[in-house]
Amino acid sequence: MLPADVLIDSAQILALLALITLLTKPLGGYMAKVYLGERTLLSPLLSPVERTIYRLAGIDEKAEMGWKQYAIAMLLFNMFGILLLYSILLLQGGLPFNPQKFPGFSWHLALNTAVSFVTNTNWQAYSGESAASYFTQAAGLAVQNFLSSATGMAVMIALIRGFSRRMAENIGNFWADLTRGALYILLPIALAAALLLVSQGVIQNFSPYLKTTLLQPIAGPGGRIIAEQTLPMGPVASQEAIKELGTNGGGFFNANSSHPYENPTPFTNAFEIFLILLIPAALTNTFGRMCKSQRDGWAIYATMMFLLVIAVGALYMAELGGNPLLALQGPNMEGKDVRFGLGGSALFSATTTATSCGAVNTMHDSLTPLGGMVPLLLMLLGEVVFGGVGSGLYTMLAFVVIAVFTAGLMIGRTPEYLGKKIEITEMWTSVITVFTAGILILILDSIALVTTAGTGSILNPGAHGLSEILYAFASPSNNNGSAFAGLNANTVFYNVLLSVAMLGGRFIPAVAVLWMAGSLVRKKYIPPSVGTLPTDGLFIAWLAAVILIVGALTFFPALSLGPIVEHMIMSGGY
Repeated sequence: MLPADVLIDSAQILALLALITLLTKPLGGYMAKVYLGERTLLSPLLSPVERTIYRLAGIDEKAEMGWKQYAIAMLLFNMFGILLLYSILLLQGGLPFNPQKFPGFSWHLALNTAVSFVTNTNWQAYSGESAASYFTQAAGLAVQNFLSSATGMAVMIALIRGFSRRMAENIGNFWADLTRGALYILLPIALAAALLLVSQGVIQNFSPYLKTTLLQPIAGPGGRIIAEQTLPMGPVASQEAIKELGTNGGGFFNANSSHPYENPTPFTNAFEIFLILLIPAALTNTFGRMCKSQRDGWAIYATMMFLLVIAVGALYMAELGGNPLLALQGPNMEGKDVRFGLGGSALFSATTTATSCGAVNTMHDSLTPLGGMVPLLLMLLGEVVFGGVGSGLYTMLAFVVIAVFTAGLMIGRTPEYLGKKIEITEMWTSVITVFTAGILILILDSIALVTTAGTGSILNPGAHGLSEILYAFASPSNNNGSAFAGLNANTVFYNVLLSVAMLGGRFIPAVAVLWMAGSLVRKKYIPPSVGTLPTDGLFIAWLAAVILIVGALTFFPALSLGPIVEHMIMSGGY
């Protein structure tokens, strides 16, 4: 690969990240107005729709909730979503808009898929184009893409109110926060994004699958001559837009965002990366505005961007070095699409695992050992490098609380953040939020490695097989949804165990965050003084160090036995 190509890749990556930075403030300000109930540009059009939703649902949007009421409403809404989607998947064969006559899912695959989409994970143990009807894709999966994203943002806004309000009892109304997030933020941007994707060649229709004659027949299995190919159709652009914007990640096709019907050009590739980062980045500004401390919002943004740039650079350099075992040296392009090149593939792979999106345009199983360790490590750090819509920022704030508390203890400063004293409840809830996914990964990974049902699905032995199974639990536990491949996950054992990982990884931290919000909102405001720890400037480096230390201490042994050992074998040093 020529140095000029590396420079072009670097310039394109930096330009895209610069664009995200430029849009963080205006979109963050718009979202702050939405959640504060202030008038926005879209209010004349959407306010009547919002009021109609409340009236039909019997909701008093002005009646606020304590943290327990908020948590119960959030849990009940999502449990209902799981039951509804589970029913759609089981009964798919008898429902409309099923031109290919796909049967219903098995009970364990339906459970896994329903839990996956409601928890914003979108882990897929099935091939969309050969298993899911148009009704399932549009009325089931795409709807949950909106609702799971809106749920994550609602929990985040509740935590922001915990920091911003003074000696109050309530943290908002879940139903109002959910409605506003979906109606004013996700829906308009997703609609515009879908139209742009259609203009670039992403398909959007309800046509039956098409059969086309090959220009040159090919020999198939057993010497059979194949002269036709079936082309899947469907409402792809509408789902593609929200799957990226809401950091959901579930692909209409099994090949996900490497499929030309989902991601046809280098421009759409860059645009989809842009959509993945857009809201998680802007929420840092929303946080700063609503807490009246934009410096703290930018400090969190800077920490996230610093870690993302390091991750992208490490992944790019690992793939640029190629595989020394191959006679033909050069960048490792196995599992990557030449349409996107090394730069577009590396940025997408790092972004999708940094944000808990899970959409892929690259086969992560084909990355070099150290290259594959980057997306794995980004998930193991807790999905806080921008992270999922809402969930990334509230997990990052849990890290901030831990960083403030430990730094205050070390230098003798008062452990405060945004004028709220950090005490035992905030520490307990932060620890639960940060460590839940890691505990789930280690426990469930151990179960899989010592049972026949777990090891029987591993297709690659040795260090790479360990990486695959570690990735398989890291992804659902952190609600990412991407797969390392090389593991047969569509079994009763994995469908059930991964459902447990997704439910625990989503709702245990969410309830802990609401508990923290309930504790913070009752505290009185303490004005900054000479004893207050500054939470910008050098604090950014400390926060990044805390995140890396937690990830390293928890998972370094597993990483050593997986990708690090595999790299040593590949390099001839083991």
